[in-house]
Amino acid sequence: MTKETPEIVVRGRRREAQALAKAFAFQRAMVRTAGLSPGIQAFRDQAWRLFESLPMPDPKDEAWRRTDISGLQAETFRLPQPDAYLDLAPLDESLLSPLAGEAHAGQVVLLPGGVRTSLNESLQAQGVVFTDLLSAERDHADLLEARLGKIVRPEEGKFAAMAAALAHTGVFLYVPRGVVIEQPLHSLLWGPGVGLAHISHLVIWVEDEASVTYVHEYASPTEEGGQTLHVGLVEVYVGEGANLRFVELQSWGEHVWNFTHERVRVARQGNVDWVFGAMGGHVTKNFAELDLVGEGSTGRMSGFYFTDGDQHLDYDSQQNHLAPHTTSDLLFKGALLDRSRVVWQGMIYVAPGAFKTDGYQANRNLVLSRQARADSIPGLEILADDVRCTHGATVGKIDPEQIFYLRARGIPEVEAKRLIVEGFFDPIMQRIPFEGVRARFQEAIQRKMLNFKA
Repeated sequence: MTKETPEIVVRGRRREAQALAKAFAFQRAMVRTAGLSPGIQAFRDQAWRLFESLPMPDPKDEAWRRTDISGLQAETFRLPQPDAYLDLAPLDESLLSPLAGEAHAGQVVLLPGGVRTSLNESLQAQGVVFTDLLSAERDHADLLEARLGKIVRPEEGKFAAMAAALAHTGVFLYVPRGVVIEQPLHSLLWGPGVGLAHISHLVIWVEDEASVTYVHEYASPTEEGGQTLHVGLVEVYVGEGANLRFVELQSWGEHVWNFTHERVRVARQGNVDWVFGAMGGHVTKNFAELDLVGEGSTGRMSGFYFTDGDQHLDYDSQQNHLAPHTTSDLLFKGALLDRSRVVWQGMIYVAPGAFKTDGYQANRNLVLSRQARADSIPGLEILADDVRCTHGATVGKIDPEQIFYLRARGIPEVEAKRLIVEGFFDPIMQRIPFEGVRARFQEAIQRKMLNFKA
C-alpha cells in the first residue's frame, strides 16, 4: 500500500458525496419549497447544507467498516414524480390488512403518486393527529415544527442529513396527553420504481399518560434493471407514564438500498415495546437507539430477520440508560441462507448517576449455508455503580442431534431442518403480542425455506 492510498480513498468518498448531492440539487427545488412555515423551512435548509458538506460514510469508521456501499449508484437516483406514478408497480392491497387487532383506528398509505389517510372521528375530536408528512406541514405546522429534528439530528450522518433535507413522504403521529387509543394505527410506505429515491421521515409524539399501538411497514416488489434507494428518519418520543407499542416491518424488494436513522426517547415511567422485522432489501444499514431519559422508564427491542441470496443487513443498536431505575431488554434473532451476511453491533451505555439500571441484550444467529456469514458484536459501557447489565451473542449451525431426533421419528431431513428453524424463532415470536405480525414472520420463514436444500 502506498502513502497516497488514504488520500485517494478520501478523494473517492468526496466524489461520491458530491455526486449524491449533485443528483438531488435540482430535484430539491421540486420538494415543497413554498408554503412551509419559517421554522420548517429553516430546518430543511440547514439539513441541506449539512448534506452537501458531509462526506459519505467512511469504511474505517467502526459503524460502517462491515458494510460496503461502494456499489451504490448515487448519481442515478431521482425523486418520484406525481405525473409518472402510473408506470410503477401497483400497490399490493393485501398489505393493508390489519396486523394488530381486528381493525385500524387510522391508516396512512404513502404512494409515489399520492396518499390515502383515515382516522377515527372520535380520535380527531380528542386532538389526535395521524397523517402524512406533507399534510402535517400544511395543516399542523406548529405541532410538527416543535418536534421536527428533536430526536434525530441531521448532523448525525450523510444519510440523516439527506432525509431531513429531502423527505417528501412520511407520517406524523401526535397523541395528546392522557388519550388512550384502543385500536392500532397502521401506515404503509409503498416504494416501487427502479432508479427512484424514496426519502421518508416519521415523527411519533406520544404525550404524558397516553397510549397507542402503531404498525408501520416499508414495502416494494423486487424489480430488475437497477437499484432503488430508501433513506429514512424515525423520531419517537414517549412521554411520562405513556405507553407505545411500535412495530416496524421492512419488506423491500431485493434491489433496494436502505439507510435509516431511528431513535426512541422515553420519559419518566414511560414504556416502549419496539419490534423490528427485516425480510427484504439488498443492503440495509439501520441505526436504532433507545434513550431512557426519565427515571423508571423501560424499553424492549425485539428483532426478527431472515436473509438469503446476497442480502446484506447491518443493525447498529444502542440502549442508553441516562437516568436511574431504567430497564432495557433487547433480543434479536435471525437466520441466514445462501451468500447473505448479517451484522449486528449492540451497545448498552449506562451514564454516570444512572444507578439501579437493568440492561440486557442478546443476539442469536442460525447460519444455514456455508457461504453465509453473521457478525455479532455486543458491548457494554458502564459509568455508574449498582447496576445489572448482561449481554450475549451466538452464531451457530443446526444441531445434528436435533436432526437425528426428528429423522428417527420419520420426518424427512429437509422438513426436520425447517421445523428446527421455526423453533429457533419461537422465543422472538413469543415477544410479539400481535397474531398478524407473527403470521407475517412465519410466512417469511416458510417462503425463505422453500428453496433450502442444505
